[in-house]
Amino acid sequence: MQVEEARRLLAERLGGGPGPPSPESARAVTAQLAHPDALGPLVRRLSAGDLDLAECTRLSYRHVLGFDKLLLLAGAPRFMLRVHFWHGRTGPVPEDIHNHRCAIASAVVRGRVRMECYEPAADGVPATAYRETIDGPGGAWRLRRVGDARLRLLCTQQYGPGRSYGLAARTLHRVVSEEPTVTLFLETAPQRSVTDVYVRNSSHVTGPEAGRGDSTVDGGPAAYTTSATDIGDGHLTDDDRITDIGRITDDEPIGREGRSGGDDRSRGDIRTGGAERAGPPPKTPLPPAVYLAELDALARSLGY
Repeated sequence: MQVEEARRLLAERLGGGPGPPSPESARAVTAQLAHPDALGPLVRRLSAGDLDLAECTRLSYRHVLGFDKLLLLAGAPRFMLRVHFWHGRTGPVPEDIHNHRCAIASAVVRGRVRMECYEPAADGVPATAYRETIDGPGGAWRLRRVGDARLRLLCTQQYGPGRSYGLAARTLHRVVSEEPTVTLFLETAPQRSVTDVYVRNSSHVTGPEAGRGDSTVDGGPAAYTTSATDIGDGHLTDDDRITDIGRITDDEPIGREGRSGGDDRSRGDIRTGGAERAGPPPKTPLPPAVYLAELDALARSLGY
């Protein structure tokens, strides 16, 4: 697939209207682009220099969770298409339960991920809620503690090669990859400027909810859509939907302490009642040689 062809496909499928694209439309176009016959040629052309290398590497970095985030196509504010390289080892910070600023979609190219979806619930496990902002594209993350909360695990889904999912911006989830994995990841037009992150209080976590993950809660009734797809032909093989996942809005208090407490920070430890989160480190762009080597390895693994 040619670079401009991929750009046109994304623009057409995501639409240009005032409303955000649906998680299903984001999922469908991501699944199409993740097909080896589409992604292989695209990545090969990009690795051969058919891109703005300086801009792509500026917005590509090693994520705090331990995976490499490589920008393929920049189309802000309508979309950003990335490849995520999970190296099969635990990152320096376990992923918390989180949502996003926009509808997102992901397709597994190689390896496997597990996704857990959550909702606020009075009988859920204790967690500490943060609000996360970012200082513009490529900028630093900042976390602000906003209070206490409780979350309940709704479901767990496993995704292997050829499967994809789409998530509304307001869906609470976390993703775990314990083996080398490559995913194609699509960010759509931003719907808000913040996300909400929940750090579970580890002393209270047992059973299937043990461990911690990135969490963000958004306002209004959230829709969770995961559509498993055979990306060989683009036809849906199953479609699970869960609605009304939480109703915490940007203007509502989260837990007892509401929006008070804690200053914005980009580094250092943030201590909370039972949960401690180290402030995210600054983003460091990937060196061009690393960026190109990972694209080259992906292209070769896809037969290009």
